[in-house]
Amino acid sequence: MFVHEDSDYDPEVRQVGFNRYKQLLSQYAFSWVKLNLLTMLGALPLAAGIGYAILSSSLLLLIPLSILGGMIWGPFLAGLYDGILRGLRDAPESWWTAWRKSWRQNGRESVLPGAVFGLLVGMYAFMAALFWWSETPQTMGTLALYLFSGALFLLINTLYWPQLVLFRQTSVNRMRNIILFTAKYFWRMAGVSLLQLVYILIYVLLVPWTLLLVPVLGLWYSTFLSQFLLYEQMDQELGIEEKFRASDSQSLPRSETLS
Repeated sequence: MFVHEDSDYDPEVRQVGFNRYKQLLSQYAFSWVKLNLLTMLGALPLAAGIGYAILSSSLLLLIPLSILGGMIWGPFLAGLYDGILRGLRDAPESWWTAWRKSWRQNGRESVLPGAVFGLLVGMYAFMAALFWWSETPQTMGTLALYLFSGALFLLINTLYWPQLVLFRQTSVNRMRNIILFTAKYFWRMAGVSLLQLVYILIYVLLVPWTLLLVPVLGLWYSTFLSQFLLYEQMDQELGIEEKFRASDSQSLPRSETLS
């Protein structure tokens, strides 16, 4: 994250490759940290609900609490993705203006995906607790299946939320785009999903020390890194920047589907 700039670096020129990575961090990292704090705040009801359900060893509590917490968290998560994607396309709005605009544009639409997302997060957390409580070690096949399903969940999440904040379209079109995009860029998607999975595992396995990093890195860095690694391909397939440049207003493009 922290490296010296090249001697001929020009902040006014859009860089490419690793220089683009450095440029984006130097311009937006502090704004994204603030977005991360808001996102973590929005995640507190979900975290509290999942924690209470696990401590109570109650799956019946887990389901409604995870759904409710996810519904609350959905607009916050959409705001994080919206802010990061605005940085990737060099949108002029400040992070605070963009975050409030995201709530107006995406708040209602992100509630249902947030509920599904919260339920799945709760189920994965509860399964991890069951592994911990189990008197016998889990088989390698069970652990591999658990990690594979987690990577698949991250893959869907990585492509679903950007479409939600960028385009007006149905959930069916979004899922269709995810399938087609993954088929076309399979190895890139596999690498990005694995990278996010490793990032989460580091946080989980090194608790409580990694809790100190949550306010600083939390969700924003892994979200930024995954979107950065996919942005060029998503822009090529969905025409993100072309459509936003062509739009005189600040409204979202209506719909886009991969062919």
